[in-house]
Amino acid sequence: MLRREDERFVSGHGSYVDDLQPEGCLHLAFARSPYGHGRIVGIDCAEARGTDGVVAVFTADDLAGLGRNAINPIVADLVEAPFEVLAGDTVGALGQPVAAVVARTAAIARDAALLVEIDIDALPVASGTDGPRSVAQGFTAGDPDTAFAEADHVVSVRIEHSLVSPMPMEPRAALAVWAEDGLTAWCSTQTPYRVREDLCRILDLPRDRVRVIAPDVGGAFGGKASIYPEDVMVAFAARALKGAVKWCALRGEDLLSATQGRGATTAGEMAFSADGRALAMRARLVFQQGHWMTYSAVVPPNNALRILPGPYKIDALDVSACAHMTNRAAVGIYRGAGRPEAAMLLDRLMDEGARATGIDPVELRRRNIEDTASMPLARLGGASVDSGDFSRLLDALQARADYTRLRSEQASRRAAGEVVGIGVCLYIEPCGQGWESATVSLRPDGTYVATTGASAQGQGRETAFAQIVAEALDTTPEAVTVRQGDTAEAAAGLGALASRSTAIGGSAMLRACEGLKGQLAEAAAGLLQCAPSRIRFTTGRVYGGDSGASMTLADLARQLQAPGADGAASLTFSTVYHAEGEAWASGACLAAVAIDPDTGDIGFERLVWIDDAGVVVNPMLARGQLLGGLAQGLGEALLERLVYDEDGQLITGSLMDYALPRADDMPPVEIETVSTRSPSNALGAKGVGEAGCIGVPAAIFNAVCDAVAPFGPNDLQMPLTSEKVWRAIAGLPTNARGADEQ
Repeated sequence: MLRREDERFVSGHGSYVDDLQPEGCLHLAFARSPYGHGRIVGIDCAEARGTDGVVAVFTADDLAGLGRNAINPIVADLVEAPFEVLAGDTVGALGQPVAAVVARTAAIARDAALLVEIDIDALPVASGTDGPRSVAQGFTAGDPDTAFAEADHVVSVRIEHSLVSPMPMEPRAALAVWAEDGLTAWCSTQTPYRVREDLCRILDLPRDRVRVIAPDVGGAFGGKASIYPEDVMVAFAARALKGAVKWCALRGEDLLSATQGRGATTAGEMAFSADGRALAMRARLVFQQGHWMTYSAVVPPNNALRILPGPYKIDALDVSACAHMTNRAAVGIYRGAGRPEAAMLLDRLMDEGARATGIDPVELRRRNIEDTASMPLARLGGASVDSGDFSRLLDALQARADYTRLRSEQASRRAAGEVVGIGVCLYIEPCGQGWESATVSLRPDGTYVATTGASAQGQGRETAFAQIVAEALDTTPEAVTVRQGDTAEAAAGLGALASRSTAIGGSAMLRACEGLKGQLAEAAAGLLQCAPSRIRFTTGRVYGGDSGASMTLADLARQLQAPGADGAASLTFSTVYHAEGEAWASGACLAAVAIDPDTGDIGFERLVWIDDAGVVVNPMLARGQLLGGLAQGLGEALLERLVYDEDGQLITGSLMDYALPRADDMPPVEIETVSTRSPSNALGAKGVGEAGCIGVPAAIFNAVCDAVAPFGPNDLQMPLTSEKVWRAIAGLPTNARGADEQ
């Protein structure tokens, strides 16, 4: 089934926040901190207030008494750092909002914001582990010290994950309207219900007076998973001015102050026996948090830690993770959220182990994978891996890539002077847990309305849910209208994040359909004079047993409609579905690269990917998600890096400086599906949206390291720019200034 959303998108009928223009709408712009850290000495707003068309200028003094944004306390001893809507005594990062200007037009608001004079005394800038620690956790198992002491081989790696920008096509945006019945806010968000809860808490409003709507969302990738100070300021201004106020970020504002991703430094050691068995692992994972914490701020370190030791059976462990506050933008749950860091560390260690033992990298992994019979796998970090077949993934990868021939050809080409490498990655990933809501209603015309708490961000949610409903209710997807993103239409919901929407939101929808179908069978049985168990549904028609009696679904709907309830639903079933556990996806990737020794340019010759996403509702949507994740994983591996100087100034503040993948950077990819059903949800589905950021970067990194290994030791770090790779081939330091920056 093709994406049903695309017709309106490609014909210009999408509706995004910036498309909405209520009558009399005012526009908001921010005066932002020009310093990375400092004490506010004074703010002069007189010239801005005197500008024609300016309606109001707000500073922190006008916002006294506001509540705090929520931070998910999923780990013990969390030191919370909520945001300030507008900076008060100090600024904590470049670009932090200090004043808000509201004007008749967006251009006037932006021009007037430049007239706000902010006097700041600079303070030292924390950029790494010199900032305060917000979280620390870890665990041990077995006797790692003895295992390392008795090992035949010990290998170690250190990996730097650059800070990157989520970079959705649609920047952040918010529109708020205050009326007698309360506040209505339209936000470009993944989590409208979370935004509603935060607005209620921060503005001290009852829930029944706040409605949040996420219209079409042009991408998010975790960057719109939490409320922002700007969202709250727009709502506050609408209430204060008793009208409509809108703010839409410019691309530079998103690079400056939207949440960032990655930014971790990981270090690990692995002990091996002579025959390639992994005996023990040590790991230290250090993450950045920025100057304030999102709702899911501690998810990346927690995810990375609880995944270890991934798909491998390693009995002795000593692993820990921590996070530090820095004077930079907040770091959030960018696509993958800790999973890429865990996969990269494990698979870099596996490749180094293969090099040390002389065992083929795929064979070494095969000797250490967990057996399917061991499922579910209990992890000391609290996780339980519910399903997967890692041996089958490796088999499929070797067969699809013709791995033995590929290695043989590599040896011949190396002997002829070519710089070629092969890298693999075997990964697992948690795909969300918890609950989601769903409601399915039969309309008088015999069609259905399906409402979900799992919102959309461009990934085809309407299409997938229409398919689930159509199959469950024996109808066509065209007879199903899917509604999402409006807190007034569903009682509650969690939204779209953590690769959970199809697995949990889809399972909720399936259960709602089953409940409605049972009610319909009971009602039809009375009319067709047979037992409910004898009722059969086909497209648009209901049959009663073997008698041949039948009626149209529309006739049944009209019979069930309450008197005087014209247009209302004939029958409705709602549910809140709680998943039995957490679904775990897995996959295996292989990258084969050829490098130009004169330039360091990396050329892709093969990219083979075997993915296990459980039961797949729509293969086309799944492939699209895999390719989208691949693009962002490729970006982290080869191109993307946010660079700050020692004063906290952002050097990569525009798309002239921040290198995003382009169409011609995308390599051809061979994707194959291996499916093991998840026992943790009703659909048997697993996540697919984040996989490309998990397996692809590690396979690419291993391939490049394999290619340059004959030239001696190096300290390659992402992004693997051509200059760094050329330096590795030339035997020069790869971390010299210039090689690290773009």
